[in-house]
Amino acid sequence: MGTIRMSSFLKLVFLTAAVATVLAGCGNRRNQVVQSSGPEELYELGTEAAAEGNYPTALAYYQQLEARYPFANVTRQAQLDMIYIYFRARQPESAIDAAEEFEAENPTHPRVDYCIYMKGLIYFDQAPNFLEKMFRVDMSERPPRDTLLAFTTFQELIRRFPDSEYLPDARERMIFLRNRLADYENHVASYYIERGAYVAAVNRAKFALEHYPGAPAIQDSLFILAQAYSLLGMPDLAADAQRVLETNFDIEPPPQPDNQVEILELEVADAAQPPSPDGPEG
Repeated sequence: MGTIRMSSFLKLVFLTAAVATVLAGCGNRRNQVVQSSGPEELYELGTEAAAEGNYPTALAYYQQLEARYPFANVTRQAQLDMIYIYFRARQPESAIDAAEEFEAENPTHPRVDYCIYMKGLIYFDQAPNFLEKMFRVDMSERPPRDTLLAFTTFQELIRRFPDSEYLPDARERMIFLRNRLADYENHVASYYIERGAYVAAVNRAKFALEHYPGAPAIQDSLFILAQAYSLLGMPDLAADAQRVLETNFDIEPPPQPDNQVEILELEVADAAQPPSPDGPEG
């Protein structure tokens, strides 16, 4: 997404056509004002429209500014503003495209951190809709594709821009995302235990422990890890997991099964698959 871009000429043609369509409803007089406006005036018109919640008109002004004055200082700010306007207008794909395009064309710009933050925010915003909340859908059973994208995008922000003003909010959101991702890993690990794929269950539980430390769900990850090791006939490793559980959570795990279970070829095949957000659906 955003890797294949149209030529400058075609982009100019499409932007001009889009602007003309939107501004046609504004009347000839207003259109004449737009045609005679400089970059600062076009930016001001777009800003006023955005403040009024008139996002299509704001985008039209900004696109006209981008097409007519591509090298003006206010054009860069307008491109940044367009990311947020697309987001508010519920056009997440366009917002992400705009953020990625700005970063690609301005890799050293001081506001690149804003582009990355907005991408993370857009992925984060793909939350359960009101019907899922109303019917209390268990989100731990849903592949967290957007959740994982949001988490890794915020991680990139922290890694590349440790002094960014957006880090406090990004870190707070990552706590929620981390818990969601760890819950899903546990769901998949439990699914593998039910299927008798104990090696795969160990891999998923270990993945949660290694990648999402501090999440409340890692308590369940340790339970699952101890159970899976016990079922594999590895009492020492099961005891290690139990000790970590007791030390960190002061909880006595339930007795683990004593019987050893033969490892089937199926679970070896499952274990060969790298942990992914697709889980059993994959």
